[in-house]
Amino acid sequence: MATDPADNHKKAATVGFVGLGNMGSALAENLVDAGHRVLAFDIAGAAALPDGAAFASSISDLAIRCETVVFSLPDGSASEAVAREISTTSGRAVSHVVDTSTIGLDAAVTIDKLLADAAIAYVDAPVSGGAARARARTLSVMFAGDPEACAAVGPVLAGLSDPIRCVGDRPGMAQALKLANNFLSATALAATSEAIVFGQSVGLDAATMLEVLNASSGRSSATDDKFPNHVLTGAYASGFANSLMAKDMRLYLGSVEGRGRPATLGRVTESIWQQFAEAEPGVDFTRIFPFVEGTPT
Repeated sequence: MATDPADNHKKAATVGFVGLGNMGSALAENLVDAGHRVLAFDIAGAAALPDGAAFASSISDLAIRCETVVFSLPDGSASEAVAREISTTSGRAVSHVVDTSTIGLDAAVTIDKLLADAAIAYVDAPVSGGAARARARTLSVMFAGDPEACAAVGPVLAGLSDPIRCVGDRPGMAQALKLANNFLSATALAATSEAIVFGQSVGLDAATMLEVLNASSGRSSATDDKFPNHVLTGAYASGFANSLMAKDMRLYLGSVEGRGRPATLGRVTESIWQQFAEAEPGVDFTRIFPFVEGTPT
């Protein structure tokens, strides 16, 4: 099948990348492997820079040299700060920003307006699945934005991972879906922890419980992945911190309550993750099992 010359041009252009944490470094490496030239920046320096990528001296340096910039940042304030610096850079080349961070609906809307005022298109594109799935290119990328903007950054989105899906026509819609996804993930992991603790209290073997649960209606990503691969092995190395999940639950609950929607389970789940993050800040989120196990009744 013939290749669209415009696609080749976009793929050949240098892609900027801001944020080389666990997820960001994997996504930047995927872009390199997909054939993109990548110019990256991280406030912590170039230690996590993937092979084949170059390091920018600053956000402004990156904004001058790249038309599309990808964010992988910890929260909305970080994304807004970087977006503001890009928008005020004299002589900037940036025309599109793709934000893979989980920042919530309100921050996405704010950043979209900030960038639109500077004639920069914003594509909201949070990801789900963890750093290991990012490296395997099985990470889920959900994106939303103006259709023309989404089409323009199509080669960049395709470079991030293989499962990509447009979920809406304006920024914030993908954030809503990502927060809903993380709410379900957080609830399942906390609930599975309580269920396993209960089963063990009557002498059931955890591995046996998981085998039966995964062949029954209680199956979830917690029973199918998190417990077998991280809890039972003692690895606790999913690459996602409990403090980030607690942040996502705050964003989810705030968004739901702000829209007057039901939040009964949301309040319970948010409370559990806040307690866990306060007790053991920054540990892998799969460590919620020993936290729940040790929680007084």
